[in-house]
Amino acid sequence: MSSRYFKLLAPAVVLVQHAQCQGSKTIDFEKYEPTSTLVVPEHKLTHAKFPFIDVHNHQWGMQNGSLGGLVKDMDALNMKVMVNLSGGNGSGLQRMTANVKEQYPNRFIVFANVEFDGVGGAGWTEKAVKQLEDDVKNGANGLKVFKNLGFSVNDNTGKRVAVDDPRLDPIWQKCGELHIPVLIHTADPKPFWDDIDEHNERWLELVTHPGRKRGPNNPVPWETLIEEQHRMFKKHPNTTFIAAHFGWYANDLHKLDSLLTAMPNIVVEFGAVIAELGRQPLMAKAFFTKYQDRILFGKDSWVPDEYATYFRVLETTDEYFPYHKKYHAFWRMYGMGLSDDILRKVYYKNALRIIPNIDKSLFPQ
Repeated sequence: MSSRYFKLLAPAVVLVQHAQCQGSKTIDFEKYEPTSTLVVPEHKLTHAKFPFIDVHNHQWGMQNGSLGGLVKDMDALNMKVMVNLSGGNGSGLQRMTANVKEQYPNRFIVFANVEFDGVGGAGWTEKAVKQLEDDVKNGANGLKVFKNLGFSVNDNTGKRVAVDDPRLDPIWQKCGELHIPVLIHTADPKPFWDDIDEHNERWLELVTHPGRKRGPNNPVPWETLIEEQHRMFKKHPNTTFIAAHFGWYANDLHKLDSLLTAMPNIVVEFGAVIAELGRQPLMAKAFFTKYQDRILFGKDSWVPDEYATYFRVLETTDEYFPYHKKYHAFWRMYGMGLSDDILRKVYYKNALRIIPNIDKSLFPQ
C-alpha cells in the first residue's frame, strides 16, 4: 500500500494505539460505534404508516419461480406495490410480466430497459423505439435507464454515447407519446470524482469500494454528465422523467429547487440518499412541503430491514439515530415529521398519478 493510504488511516491507527494503551481491544474507525448517552424519544418503525409504492427496486429473478416470499416481506413493510426497474426487454420482459400476472398481478409494476449495444448502426434507433412499443404492449409501464448511459455505453464507432445524444431522442419522445415515465440514473455522488483524502465525506466508501472512484477522464467530469442529463430533460418537456437519487442533489436542496422550477416535467425519488435528507431535517421538510407533489418513495437495494430508516426519517421527529450503512453515512439521522397529507403523496398518491396501471383499489382515497 502507498504511504498516502497509511497517512489517511492515521486517525484510525491513533485510535487503535490509544485503545491498546488502555488495555482495550483493537478497533478502527469502521468498527467504532459508541453507544450514545443521549436520552431522547425513540420511535423505531418497522412498517410505513400508510401503504406505499416503492418506485425504485431491482428484482432480476422474477421471470420464473414463486413470488410469495417477496410479497410476504412487502406486506410486513406495508408496501402494496413494488416497481421492478430491471425488466429487461423482449422475451425476457414477457416472461417476467407473465409470471407476475399469473401470481400477483396487482402487486408489481415492471419497467423496461433499452439495450444500447450498436447505437449508431443502421436502423438502431428505429429498432429501439419499436422494441419499446412492444415491451409496453407486453406489460411494461415505464422505462428505466441505468447509469451505463454516459459511463460505458459506446456507439458502433467506439465513441462514448452522451446522455443527451440526439440518436436517443426518439426513445424519450416515444415515452411521452406512450404516457410512461422514464426513471433515469445518471452519474454517481459528486465526491466519487473528488480526491480520496481527509476532506472527502465518501472516503470510507471509496476505500472499501475502490471500484466506485471516478475522475475527469473516467469517463468525464461529474458536471458534464449532469449537464447532459439536464439538456435531455429540457429537450423533451412532454416526457415525465423521474430523476433517481434526487438527481444527486439531496445534499444541495437549494440547487435542486432551482432545477425543479426550471424543468416542470421532472420528479424525483430518494433511493439511497435518505441519509442526506436525515441530516438536514428542517431544510428537507421545507423542500418536501414545497414539492410534495413531485417526490416519490424509492429505496433501490432490496434489504427489507433498511426501510426502517426511511420510515423513521419521513414520519417521526426522532433525533440523532443511526443510519444503516456506515460507509454511506457516518453521521446521525433526524426525523422530518411530515404531515399525513404529505406522507400520503410521497408514499402512494404521486406514483399513482405518474406511473400507469397501478391498482388504485389497494390504497386509501
